[in-house]
Amino acid sequence: MNSDFLAKARALAATGRELHARGWVPATSGNFSMRLSDNSVLVTASGRHKGRLDEQDFLAVDLAGRPIDGGKPSAETLLHTQLYARFPEVNAALHCHTPASTVLTMHRPDSELTFEGYELQKAFAGFSSHESTLSIPVFDNTQDIAALAADVDRYFDRVPDCPAYVIRGHGVYCWGDSLDACHRELEALDFLFQCALEMERLRR
Repeated sequence: MNSDFLAKARALAATGRELHARGWVPATSGNFSMRLSDNSVLVTASGRHKGRLDEQDFLAVDLAGRPIDGGKPSAETLLHTQLYARFPEVNAALHCHTPASTVLTMHRPDSELTFEGYELQKAFAGFSSHESTLSIPVFDNTQDIAALAADVDRYFDRVPDCPAYVIRGHGVYCWGDSLDACHRELEALDFLFQCALEMERLRR
């Protein structure tokens, strides 16, 4: 392992501990990644507990999701590598099973979650005002990750500035030009999802 690999693995391991403490990656759910080079990505290995990660729980894959030096990457690795292949500015991606994103997308049949008027929309790159509209697409869950990646890619063809997406009843994917930016957007998303659930409760 070179120094860049180790530094990024340690950063993602620390992120895993924090996200697990929040209840966003229970059991062995979720997966994390960071860019290593133009053609390679550091990603969590399959089946690892995200609250107990260390440097041995990561491996390098190419942009097609194939391991470079052996090991078994997360089953959802293609959903990470497609982000790095399409967006050169992306350097980190986080996938979590937050309760709010899971419940909200099971409760609503919508193919998009739309937010307007929230100050925290400004946490997302490209948003400078609460008066804008933030749309987060929702994709139906499937075990066919290649098919899901193709659906997501077609959405990106139409909406290239999409900041995140949710898989129904499953969890949320977000990405950014740094791990800090990605983490910030993930926190903002969870806040917005919780607000949406609270608004549903108040309407009853």
